[in-house]
Amino acid sequence: MADNELVESTDLVYALATAPTFEIDGLCFAACQSGLKRSTDGGKSWHTAYASLNLQARLSATSVAFSPHFGADRTVFAGAPGGVLRSHDGGQRWIVATLSSPSPFVTSLVVSPNYSQDGLVFAGTMEDGVLRSWDRGCSWAAWNFGLLDLNVFALAISPTFHSDEVLFAGVESGIFRSTNGGRAWQETSFPMEAAPVLSLAVAQDYSSGGAILAGTERHGIWRSIDAGESWQAVASWRGRTAINALLLSPGFPQAPVLAVLTATDIFCSDDAGESWKQVTSLQGQMLTAVAVPQGMAPGASILVGTGNGQVICVQL
Repeated sequence: MADNELVESTDLVYALATAPTFEIDGLCFAACQSGLKRSTDGGKSWHTAYASLNLQARLSATSVAFSPHFGADRTVFAGAPGGVLRSHDGGQRWIVATLSSPSPFVTSLVVSPNYSQDGLVFAGTMEDGVLRSWDRGCSWAAWNFGLLDLNVFALAISPTFHSDEVLFAGVESGIFRSTNGGRAWQETSFPMEAAPVLSLAVAQDYSSGGAILAGTERHGIWRSIDAGESWQAVASWRGRTAINALLLSPGFPQAPVLAVLTATDIFCSDDAGESWKQVTSLQGQMLTAVAVPQGMAPGASILVGTGNGQVICVQL
C-alpha cells in the first residue's frame, strides 16, 4: 500500500478502522476533520462516505467502529460533533441519530461483542460523559451515574461483556469502570497524578486476570492485572510523550505483542512491554491514528493517520 493523501492536505485524521472483512474486501474508514472517508482497496484510494447524505455543510467524523458481526450485518458506526451515524450496508448509506442539545463532541465509540443479541453501542464524549444506545444506534441517552469526570478520551469494553458487563472510560482525571453495562460507574485507583488517560486496551483474557493497559498524556503506560483495582507503571517505557493509541495482539499476553502510537513515532514490544523497538519515525509528521488490519505478527502492515490528511502504510 502506497502513501496516500486524503482529500485535503490540511485535514486531520481523528481515527482509523479496518473492517473485520478487510482481508477479503480491503474496506477501511478514516474519520477526518473534513468528514468520513471510505476505502475499498486497503487505503490506496479514498472517497467521501457521506455522499448519500447530500450535506450542505461539512460534517466532521471523529470516530468509527464496526459491528463485531460485520460480515453478516454490514453495520458500521461513525461519531460526529452532535451525532452518531450508522450504516447497514458497509458505509455506503447513512442514518443520522442527532444527540441532545447542546451537541456533544463524540471522542470514541465501542460496540458490544454481543451486539447481535443486545444491540448495545457506547459513545464517549467531551464534557457529556458516556452515551448509551440500547437499540442499535437509533436513540441515545447519557448514563453517567457515578462518572465524576465527564471528559471522556477513550472507551474500552471487556471481551466477555455478555457475562461481566464491564466497560472502562479513560478520562481527564483517571479511569472509571462500569460493571453493569454502562448504567453506573465507579472510579478505579488509577493515580490522579498520572492522568489524563488518552487510550485504553483490554486483553482478550481479561475475565481470567488479563491485563488492562492505559496510555497517558505525559506519564507513560500503566497496567492493571486485577480488573483495575491497582495500577503499575510499565517501567520500561521512558518517554513522556502522549500515548495516542495502544494496540494488543489478539492473543495477548500469550502472543505478547504490543504497539504504541505517539505523536511522532510508533513503537512495538514483543515481550508485553519489557522492551521496545522503534518501528518508524515519520519526520515532520504528526501521527494521530492507527489501525492494524491483519493482526500484529512481525512484518504486518499497519495504517497510520496523520495531522495533514494522510494515511500511510508501514510495517511492524
